[in-house]
Amino acid sequence: MDRKIGVIASDMQLKNSFIKLFEEEVGNGEIIIDILDQDNISEQGKMLESKGVKAIIARSGGYWHTFGKVNVPVVNLKISTIDILYAIKTARRYKKDIVLIISDLEYFSYDEWKDMVGEEIVIERFCGNESMEACVKKYAGKKDGIVIVGGGIPCSIARGLGMDYVAIGVSDESICEGVARARELIDSLYEQKLKNEVRERILDGVHDAVVAINQDGCIILFNEVAQEVLKKKSADVMDRKLSEVCPELGFMTEALNSRINRNNEIIKLRRNVIAANISVLNVEGHVHGVLCSFQDITKLQNLEKKIRFELNKKGLAAKYRFEDIIAIDPAMKDAVAKAIKVGLCDSTVMIYGESGTGKEMIAQSIHNISSRKDDPFVAVNCAAITESLLESELFGYEEGAFTGARKGGKPGLVELAHKGTLFLDEINSMSLNLQAKLLRVIEEKETMRIGSDYIIPLDIRIIAAANEELKKKVREGSFRSDLFYRLNILEIEIPPLREREKDIVPLFRHYLKNISGEADAGKISSELEKKILNYSWPGNVRELRNVAQRYVVFNEVELDEEEIIKDREGFTGDGDSGVEKVIDLKEINRFVEEKVIEMLAGEGMTKTEIAKKLGISRSALWKKTKS
Repeated sequence: MDRKIGVIASDMQLKNSFIKLFEEEVGNGEIIIDILDQDNISEQGKMLESKGVKAIIARSGGYWHTFGKVNVPVVNLKISTIDILYAIKTARRYKKDIVLIISDLEYFSYDEWKDMVGEEIVIERFCGNESMEACVKKYAGKKDGIVIVGGGIPCSIARGLGMDYVAIGVSDESICEGVARARELIDSLYEQKLKNEVRERILDGVHDAVVAINQDGCIILFNEVAQEVLKKKSADVMDRKLSEVCPELGFMTEALNSRINRNNEIIKLRRNVIAANISVLNVEGHVHGVLCSFQDITKLQNLEKKIRFELNKKGLAAKYRFEDIIAIDPAMKDAVAKAIKVGLCDSTVMIYGESGTGKEMIAQSIHNISSRKDDPFVAVNCAAITESLLESELFGYEEGAFTGARKGGKPGLVELAHKGTLFLDEINSMSLNLQAKLLRVIEEKETMRIGSDYIIPLDIRIIAAANEELKKKVREGSFRSDLFYRLNILEIEIPPLREREKDIVPLFRHYLKNISGEADAGKISSELEKKILNYSWPGNVRELRNVAQRYVVFNEVELDEEEIIKDREGFTGDGDSGVEKVIDLKEINRFVEEKVIEMLAGEGMTKTEIAKKLGISRSALWKKTKS
């Protein structure tokens, strides 16, 4: 820490005294000494300050000429009683009346020492530059009969007027005390500056806006966050009446008058809604003002979303990209090309495809090519969760919202997807009740947790997927038409694996390499190629991956014989064998099933009723209608 001290010495004698006592400090520049310059005295303090001194020592008139004109502490080099008595003794030699001219900062009681002095002296005290000069000039007409006793400047004035004078010296003790006081002030000022810096960094680093007023209602604190929230500069409001520059914070004046603290208050300002804590500054029963800390609720919510995302981002990331998709078959190429175009815009997307076709892989790829790629990707399977659980998972809940609710509540998946993408797989399984809530999220771009009374704004893109045509469900009344038209802005259909024959073998080889970890694991026999090509793959790509995994482990492929749809003895690898296809009994049965289903549907039966009539599940019925 720099502790450089400046000294304005009234004469060479005082300078020499400093050098004698602090030779080392003067030598290394820790103490800089200037001789008092009567013609330039008002600027001497500023000149020392420009040399980097942190405090200035001056005496009597030099102190008054410097004090208040510099930005560093000024220490008055006190004149002791002994110094004054010694100067008076010296002045007796003139055998004239003695006039003692001293600052009102110096203590000297003539009554205590008059017996020792032995003669009458006149004491003149000054408190500023002009009064000091007037004190000397007052006796200019009597100069033949008086002698002036004082500090450097009064003596300098007396000399200019042709008057006799005796300068008051300074004891070593006073000089040492002056230097010690200067160092103490430097250390104290440094510590205070450090505390102020820490306070400012804390106040400007917190997320709360902080404003304080004194007992007169004037602003004494206004941190950076307050400037940002209230759109006002600190320089424009500091030390001014709160009612004049920030009338929207009038509740602080109310707290000052009522002397009542207020916590967690929700207050609407002109442009913001804030959550505020107002505290009365009460010290030993005396109110000195009010401190208010508050947050912009909207920004607080955004910060909460960011924190939640950072804590959950490992599970909220899309890992697949379009380059990860194997698409050799024209049918799949067309679907991918369409998905790429969709990814470059920000509209809601509807993906259709059978289970296992890779709808989520397409959804993740769309997210990773979009402008939201650096934000969360949140996926939820609507068919895998019960309705009550799905509601709490999607929209979240507050603490105590229902029996078993987690302490502190839980954010919903739609909240976690803020700024990113929400993927709703098998949305056709969602209940009508949840469809209505989802529609509100899409239309209003906001959500509300279960058990909550405040709205959370959202910015999300929704990608939905279904394994059956939603138009049919709309006609059946099991899917809201308004939600369908909000979702079905852009539509992508992923072909089943059996309709993308050219991708089957490349996909199978890809899985073999990935599962085994061996580069040459993708080599398979022509018989195995024909076997997997002649299979209908009802489980699509997911089933193909499972078969590849079993093949790596057991080195054999077992397929359901009922799903063999053709026999290609003349397979050439390009999808055309030239062999006539044989229609077997299974194909005839399928034809009959389709006609029966069409007939029942024509009678106005719903799919649920048709499935019940045939003794099969809805998913089995859907497969039959899609095959």
